[in-house]
Amino acid sequence: MEGLVKGLIHVALEAIDGGREDDDRPRRAQSPSHEDERSRSTWAEVVSSGHDEEGRQEQRGEFSCRPSSWNSRKEESGEGSEGDWETVGGNKKPLHPSPRRQHQLQEESEERTDERWETVGGMKQQQHHPVPRKQLQSEAWHGYKKPAAEQQYYEGTYHGLDIEPTSEELDDLSKACNRLWVLDINRLVPGKDYEINCGEGKKVYQKGDMASDNLFSWLSDDVLRKPTYSRFCALLDNYNPNEGCKEAITSEEKHEQAAFVEEISRTPPFKYLHAYLVSKGILSHNYEDFKRMITSIWFDLYGRGGGSSCSSAFEHVFVGEIKGRGEQEVSGFHNWIQFYIEEAKGTVDYQGYIFPRRRGEVPDSETQLLTIQFEWNGIMKSVSSSLIGVSPEFELALYTLCFFAGGEDNYVVLGPYYVNIKCYRLGHNKIGSVFPIAEN
Repeated sequence: MEGLVKGLIHVALEAIDGGREDDDRPRRAQSPSHEDERSRSTWAEVVSSGHDEEGRQEQRGEFSCRPSSWNSRKEESGEGSEGDWETVGGNKKPLHPSPRRQHQLQEESEERTDERWETVGGMKQQQHHPVPRKQLQSEAWHGYKKPAAEQQYYEGTYHGLDIEPTSEELDDLSKACNRLWVLDINRLVPGKDYEINCGEGKKVYQKGDMASDNLFSWLSDDVLRKPTYSRFCALLDNYNPNEGCKEAITSEEKHEQAAFVEEISRTPPFKYLHAYLVSKGILSHNYEDFKRMITSIWFDLYGRGGGSSCSSAFEHVFVGEIKGRGEQEVSGFHNWIQFYIEEAKGTVDYQGYIFPRRRGEVPDSETQLLTIQFEWNGIMKSVSSSLIGVSPEFELALYTLCFFAGGEDNYVVLGPYYVNIKCYRLGHNKIGSVFPIAEN
């Protein structure tokens, strides 16, 4: 955890800086300087292909642990091997940087200037980009090492939010999922909290990088400081990404799990989830039992890829794993926050979105359900769908609800959009994989 304590959020925020899913219609992206505007985010209907095969691939086969191949990471931008670098003045520089790396080096050089300029009406004016971000106080992260009972949690109230399920919602999973979407008050707003650049589209089988830039252009400074977001981030480096390698969960990491569950259990989506499961007779009224259940189904270790105690639902869905037998591939990895952080560190190379099934539909900067292709440490994920900008508590509540009250295919409505929450089980009581697919 030392790496996270010493500035995971700082690294994520710094690396992007400068390198640069209600019925309301989507608003166009705005400048990140509009700090005071708080509107609800909306979803663009993006229909993708290849997900069923993705899920089936994630459930079958056994794979061995390959730590050596995992360590063969691309240098900085994800391009070039160790032999492509030379030492100049004590610093490593590429001998023959690629066009993408050349562009990155130019941007890094521009970042080091005190002022940035743009041409407006023939005149050069200073751009109003966010100032270089300061490192978060480490004391906030040190606190996450404490047992859950010794943590400080959000004590605010959520006025005017009704978290009791209606009879219609108890009879209709889709209406219950839509209620969770409405209750996600921590969902981000495109153009105000962040901005994405979808680049160009491609078919799943097509090779080649169709995106010259990162998926995330910028993320507002205060996003990863939100209580549930920051506790979620504290979990992301707790796992060995190699599928089949046994996990060793430390007492500190268990504290982080407990603190995260405690934090999200205070939010409207989780209070609604508990009320729903109680009303359906799935759980008792005891809220502590509810939190223990959440911890168990998401964080208890199980076997995957030929190993024992080597995986968990949380690791697979939100962090991602590397299949290691035969040709390596990325498995899971369906979370936008993990993508943002790994992209900021230079370990993710976004290679474009997957064309929607319906012609004429093109994702834009306000799209919040996106199907993409990328490489993670040089290993391909040919098709991956994620909700963009939603809160950690919403995703866990949504997927938990579908696991207990739904089946493998869960066709639900989230706002004005139709989504299939694909849920694969391991046995009767474990989540193997779960992710969203946009539907017509």
